Amino acid sequence: MTRSSNTGDTPAPDGPPVPDVDVVCLGESMVTFLPSRPGRLADVPSFDRAIGGAESNVACTLARTGHTARWISRVGTDGFGDHLLAAIADCGVDTRHVRRDPRRPTGIYFRTAADRATDTHEVAYYRAGSAASAMTAADLDPAAIRSGRILHLSGITAALSADCLGLMRELTARRPGRPLLSFDVNYRPGLWREPAQARALLELARGADLVFVGDDEARDAWGLHGARAIAEALPEPDTLVVKQGKAGATVFQRTTGTDRRRDAAASTATFVPSLNVDLVAATGAGDAFAAGFLSATLRGLPVRTRIRHGHLWAAAALTVPGDLATPPGRAHADRLADLDDEAWGRLHLGPGWTAADTSGRRADEEVRTR
Repeated sequence: MTRSSNTGDTPAPDGPPVPDVDVVCLGESMVTFLPSRPGRLADVPSFDRAIGGAESNVACTLARTGHTARWISRVGTDGFGDHLLAAIADCGVDTRHVRRDPRRPTGIYFRTAADRATDTHEVAYYRAGSAASAMTAADLDPAAIRSGRILHLSGITAALSADCLGLMRELTARRPGRPLLSFDVNYRPGLWREPAQARALLELARGADLVFVGDDEARDAWGLHGARAIAEALPEPDTLVVKQGKAGATVFQRTTGTDRRRDAAASTATFVPSLNVDLVAATGAGDAFAAGFLSATLRGLPVRTRIRHGHLWAAAALTVPGDLATPPGRAHADRLADLDDEAWGRLHLGPGWTAADTSGRRADEEVRTR
């Protein structure tokens, strides 16, 4: 699914580099250990190995649906680094620009089976001093970073180290010729020593063209309450996606021709309700939503359809236990995204729905009422 050409490394005669992939995702991925049964980490006897990382999740999900994706990062020269590179490449992602660090390890983490939103959820990160935490603008290939139609970043990278925060500031600076810059705030309280430091995420988001943020993240990190308040605090991005949990998502689009320092009144707002799903685990749903929205953006679909694709791909992640789910096939997702509002509201998805054979079936026949 990846392309072997390096045309993205060569500037066009009168413009920026010609993209050779759809999306470039930059950030840390880790080897994830998932519990073999529910319970406290202290009580779980064994774990299954998987991979996890916001940006690589997006790259893998997009590649699995036919988009070309490149992942850029650093991993150790250890076996965990070998596993990450093999697993992500197996999804169809170009990993040629991932650097190997012989002095620093690949990050790993353990988590419980409980939903992240509950008090019983535990995560144990072993990423301090990881290879990815040493990423700087100086040791990454700038041509490779600019080689996609979209460059997708996450606020998790900014929390890893001072060097990584500097890298993110460099990448989100508005400069001519950069790709469309997508930024998922991805606020993780445990990664920031002081809550006030998370204000840096607001600065980074203001430099992006497309921003994803949960209303809970904006409340906890920035003290903002409600989608409208978030839009007023982020006037610069062309597109702002505010995820509102089980309620749905609202997208604010800057009115063409208005100044970037607009207020929320200069934006059009589109709300689409979430789907009813049989929840297995919430981990990875935000990454899947971003991938679905980016996929529809690459295809030039209307904003309402982009949000619906985000909800559908999130539903794929919500109905599996791991961080990385197989998204619905493009034709299947398109049929569901085209449902009328009443049928969309009745749609109920459970485990295995993305693998269902839907050939020859109308979308309204796939709807299971609550």
